Order: sequence, then C-alpha cells, then structure tokens
Amino acid sequence: MKKQSATFVYAVLAGFCIGLGGTIFLRLKDAFTGGNVVGALLFTIGLFAICTRGYNLFTGKACYIFDNKPGYLITLVVIWVGNLVGTVILAVIERATSICGEAGINATAQALVESKMNAGLLSLFLLGFLCNIFIYLAVNGYAKNPHELGKYLSLFLGVSIFILAGTEHSVADMYYWAVSGTLFEQPGQSLLRIVIVSLGNVCGGVSFPLMEKLFHKLSD
Repeated sequence: MKKQSATFVYAVLAGFCIGLGGTIFLRLKDAFTGGNVVGALLFTIGLFAICTRGYNLFTGKACYIFDNKPGYLITLVVIWVGNLVGTVILAVIERATSICGEAGINATAQALVESKMNAGLLSLFLLGFLCNIFIYLAVNGYAKNPHELGKYLSLFLGVSIFILAGTEHSVADMYYWAVSGTLFEQPGQSLLRIVIVSLGNVCGGVSFPLMEKLFHKLSD
C-alpha cells in the first residue's frame, strides 16, 4: 500500500508536469506564425521534468508492460488515475486565473477538444498507437543513449514530433479536456475517448519492444 501511494503521488506530479507543457503549447499555438512549432518544442518541459525527476507517466510506463510481472497492470491503473488527478488539479487552478477566459487557453483547448470529440474512436485509438511509438523512442532513448546530447535530443524530438504529427497522447488529452471544461461538462464521453487513446498508447508503446525482442530471439 505504501509503495502504491508513492506511485500515485509521483503520477500526480507527472500529470501536473504534462499539464505545464500543455499550458505553454496552448499559449503559443495561435499567438504568432510558427507558434505551434515553438509550443511543441517547449511542451517537452513536461517529459524533461518527468524523466529527470523520476515521476510516473502512464504513456512512458506502458512501454514496459512485458518487462514486469502481471501485478504491474494494477500499478499502471494507479499511474493513469494519478496522471488524471494531476492534470485536473492544474486545469482547475488555471481556470481560476486570467489565462483562461473568452480568448484564453481554455478557448484554444476547446477547439482542440471539439475535433477530438468529433473524431471516430478507431481514429483516436490509432493516433494513440502512433503517439506512443514516439514516446517509446523518446523515453528509451533518454534511458539508453550513451551520449548526454543524444538523451535530451531523444526527449525533444520524440515529444515535439508527436505533437506536430497530430497524434494523441492520453495524459496531454486529460489536461486539454480538463482545462477546456469539457471533462466536467461531458464526463462520460470525455473519459471514453481518453480511455480509447490510452489503450492505443499501450498498444503502440509495447509494439517496438516486442518487435525488438522477437528480432533478438530470431537472431540467436
């Protein structure tokens, strides 16, 4: 129980950090020509903080399901809920400030979320699948690249490209749905879509590790 409590707290912190990345992305997205690109690059502050501080991010941890015992699935659920709580806490704080309003980041988030609410569930799943291939390359590159520059390039390229490619990251989506207010107004439909994206993230996150293991077995 004590271990899972610590896991949850570190998951809340990770969700909060991803929300901070989402905040700067929303602030810059429509602010000027190229703001979308700059925002995607700066969004990386979220994963940078998580990797350097050792926090628990669902999309990163999902890549290592087959490296752990079956009980790890419970840990993943705890992390998912913690990430959701962290993003909601940040969104509630921001919605009480001047950065949210008629033309604030909540309005920008509403436009993003509206397109996600209108998207098909299969599309959300597949975009979630593709997103976590980028995340796997980012977090695994950070963990295993022997060069310091390579570690941080893995993070910055993996995160910024998954955003610019238009894929779906479940924890970022938790934040967008919360800060837009849609999560509170339509909780059922919102959580359904976040869960579908999460399942896509899991499948995408394990795809490369499984293929690598298969390759090594065939090569032996």
